[in-house]
Amino acid sequence: MPEAYIVSARRTAGGRRNGRLAGWHPADLGALVLNALVADAGVDPAAIDDVIIGCVSQVGEQTFAFGRNVVLASSLPDSVPAVTIDRQCGSSQQAVHFAAQAVMSGLQDIVIAGGVESMTRVPMGSAITLAKAGGIGANPFSGAIQKRYGVEMFSQFQGAQMIADKYGFTREDHDRFALASHEKAAAAMKAGAFDREIVPVPIVTADGEQAVHDRDEGVRADASLESIGSVKLISEGGTLSAAAASQICDGASGVLVASEAAVRAHGLKPIARIVNLAVTAGDPVIMLEEPIPATRRVLDRAGMTMKDIDLFEVNEAFAPIPLAWMKALDADPSKLNVNGGAIALGHPLGATGTKLMATLIHALKARGKRYGLQTMCEGGGIANASIIEVL
Repeated sequence: MPEAYIVSARRTAGGRRNGRLAGWHPADLGALVLNALVADAGVDPAAIDDVIIGCVSQVGEQTFAFGRNVVLASSLPDSVPAVTIDRQCGSSQQAVHFAAQAVMSGLQDIVIAGGVESMTRVPMGSAITLAKAGGIGANPFSGAIQKRYGVEMFSQFQGAQMIADKYGFTREDHDRFALASHEKAAAAMKAGAFDREIVPVPIVTADGEQAVHDRDEGVRADASLESIGSVKLISEGGTLSAAAASQICDGASGVLVASEAAVRAHGLKPIARIVNLAVTAGDPVIMLEEPIPATRRVLDRAGMTMKDIDLFEVNEAFAPIPLAWMKALDADPSKLNVNGGAIALGHPLGATGTKLMATLIHALKARGKRYGLQTMCEGGGIANASIIEVL
């Protein structure tokens, strides 16, 4: 089977809601990442066959051929096409899958896969809230869907609590996991673990001074069990608080994927090889448990086991998601989200897939390890899973 290689992988540092990236139009933010990917690879930008951009809230500044707007805001020539995709939180991970499939099919040779989400400028759920405000239909769940599943809507918050109840996780379990995420992320930042993956973003501070945003803004180095435990529960009688959920975040990320022929023709230096890919779907009500079967599927397709994988990135949408994943698959916790996860670093929705991919690749390289597996839960009960090999 033809190979697909990752030549560069970059991301912006996460910005908190109304934080240091709030002044950046999302198309311009995504353009910074495209420029960095091309510069890192040392490839003629005119040789790029396509750009696939993941974005969840495709309204306002993130609509009207948004992926194409990211290209038009960048240094890439306007001969480079682009498309925007939405697989909810897995949008840019799916962008990688599409890019790899295009390259492995032989139909394209160089494809950029990425994602952008400004959750400050285009808040989560904007497509529904703005439709309601405009007096047009706003319910994505038709009567047929409601009748089939016996619910009026699918809720990620309810799904996360259902998983916590199913696996017997307590509030303390969630809070301890959240604390560990902040501790690992703070240690990684202090050690410079993210330096090679982060694209510096010029900003103007609230004081009007010129600065550079190059550190994830949501990490709380002073977090404690007491401070996390003081946060109000999301639902009465539940075990989850916002402190054990992913942070709202602004950011952009991407990877440049190339065929073996393109690597030779352009003298590129791959940093990773895509080993195998999978996407699965299941119960949309519990919704967020699907990374477990997706992981099993991709391992089976690759002829590998959990013990063959050196590091795992499992998106921390809510603490019980990676906790349930570890419990169901008997995973080694020391291999999971070694530099922290979305609880500390933020979850910029459509940008998180390639954000995690960039972090996984650089974490493997820093440790001299070989194989990494990434997976995440997605709206509608879907999950992507990817295995890479660092070169």
